[in-house]
Amino acid sequence: MTNKYSKAITLSRVQNYWYRQGVIKYFFVLFLLGFGFRIVTINQLNAGPISLQEKASLQASGHFENKARRGDILDRNGDILASSRILKRVNLDPTQVQTAFIPKLAEALIMPEQELRDAIDKKLSKQAGRKNLVIKKNLPLTDPILENIAKLKKIKLKVCTNKQIENKVSLLDKALISVQLKESKITYKTIKVCKNRRISGVRLQADTQRYYPKSASLAPLLGRVNHDKQGVSGIEGEFETILAGEAGVTELSLDQDFQGSYFNPLIVNQLEHGQNIELTIDANIQFHAYAAIKKSVEFHNATSGSAIILAPNGEILAMVNYPADDPNDKTIYNAEHYRNRVLSDKVEPGSTMKPFTMLLALDQNKITATDNELIDVSKRIGHIRSDAKARKYGNAITVKKILQKSHNLGTVNVSERLKKEAMYDTWNKLGFGHPLGLIPSIENSGTLRHFESWALSDKRSLSFGHGPMETNLAQLARAYLVFANDGAIPALRLVKGVNIDESVTQVFSKKSTQKIADILDSVTLKGSGYRAQIKGYDVAGKTGTAEMVVNGRYNKKGAKRTFFTGFVPTKKPKYIMAVRLDHPKKCYTSWDPSVRNKCGGSNSASMVFKDAMENILTADQSIKLLAKN
Repeated sequence: MTNKYSKAITLSRVQNYWYRQGVIKYFFVLFLLGFGFRIVTINQLNAGPISLQEKASLQASGHFENKARRGDILDRNGDILASSRILKRVNLDPTQVQTAFIPKLAEALIMPEQELRDAIDKKLSKQAGRKNLVIKKNLPLTDPILENIAKLKKIKLKVCTNKQIENKVSLLDKALISVQLKESKITYKTIKVCKNRRISGVRLQADTQRYYPKSASLAPLLGRVNHDKQGVSGIEGEFETILAGEAGVTELSLDQDFQGSYFNPLIVNQLEHGQNIELTIDANIQFHAYAAIKKSVEFHNATSGSAIILAPNGEILAMVNYPADDPNDKTIYNAEHYRNRVLSDKVEPGSTMKPFTMLLALDQNKITATDNELIDVSKRIGHIRSDAKARKYGNAITVKKILQKSHNLGTVNVSERLKKEAMYDTWNKLGFGHPLGLIPSIENSGTLRHFESWALSDKRSLSFGHGPMETNLAQLARAYLVFANDGAIPALRLVKGVNIDESVTQVFSKKSTQKIADILDSVTLKGSGYRAQIKGYDVAGKTGTAEMVVNGRYNKKGAKRTFFTGFVPTKKPKYIMAVRLDHPKKCYTSWDPSVRNKCGGSNSASMVFKDAMENILTADQSIKLLAKN
């Protein structure tokens, strides 16, 4: 009996085992069939207008840009004039920042809590761009805000959020719903969930800012960059391609072959960082020239002022303009304060051209420029006549006296001995009317009309810096390089390694140049340039004054430009400087600074030369030795 019962139980267990095993097998087979079908059909699934496989491939591919670092601008000694500083900015996602962290976030940002709340609320109220709020920018790497943010990200606070959960249905309600005696309706309730969390929605992002250590003193020369970090004026704009470099672009795509899948990086564009640019400018000389111009413009109540200082080989040591803005201050911008008047303005240089008239006449043996040679200034020549001021020097004066006192009639008398073809050819060799090639985008080459179009009055006016010519200040300064190169003139250079022109044009003879240079030395001792004298140094130069053209006519109400172009020392000059002031309105005598005087080159522009050169020469030991000898 027992055995029969035992066998029945055993048989029952075995049958149930095989039954369960069969169910499992069938379920597993169905699972494999379903999974296989999904694998086969997944490639045909649509993800919009493309298949899911194509969409996945696109998402696994992309272009990644690596921005190039902008090159620096350096002076001749390697001092940085413009550079890109690495900065940080704090970018918030207002939709993620937890309310509990706002007081501590405001503390870390060193700003009033209410100000932070207002900024977040204002951003949240907008439809677009709600997730990006740059709350702090242009932060140097040493800024305490960055350290505060780093510490804030490490702490945890209790952050409470509201969460909706489904209300539970009682057994009775479930029964009623199952027999359709009650409508099924899901309801929710809100509960508060509090957990210790770290702050969210705070990102530190890298940024750069163009920085100009020399502030406004170089602004019109260097120019500036816009909000996209692109150069838009000056050196920054002219050499944008060289300074900016080229961003690197890499394309990352998913490739598949019989061995498997892998990412294939393809370099679309090679990363090239911007190159540094080295100028011939000397930052220390630039500073002294800028300080002198700024002081003079403000003292004489002038509209503007500019100056350029050259080395004998044509390298530009300083190029200054005032007024000028600080390019580091992005809250102010005045286009006129970035105007490089040295290169962009064409003007009549006035009496600063008289030495060249004398040089040409001396070279052609039309004058001797000796102390016993007298030039008749008693008779009117064309529209030029002897005024009361000129007549006090007598009816006949020397070439030295003509240059010392800036005598127009005496200069015209000498020019009458010259042919207009010779004057045109000489002015042409001096570079007037020709581009300098320094910053072509802003440079004004001036004009020098061909002699065939001249009237007799044009030739006479040309002899003292008016008539058929206009020039920029850099061209005027370059012409004076003949006194540092025995009558020859080299090309100007501003950027090292760019537009190198080693050619030198011989304009005047060495003998004539030395003789006129000695006479220009007397101009600063006993002539119109007396306020350019520097104690202990030999200074030579020439003043100039020209009426400004207003509405197409020469202004007769005092609107003038004043000039001084000089060099130091007289023998073997090391520095050549040209100065220009526009419409100085307050000028004073040298013996009493409270007594007003007429504004001319002698009472304004020559003073700039002295103020700048005194400081430059003090720092130049080699010039001191020359002065002692």
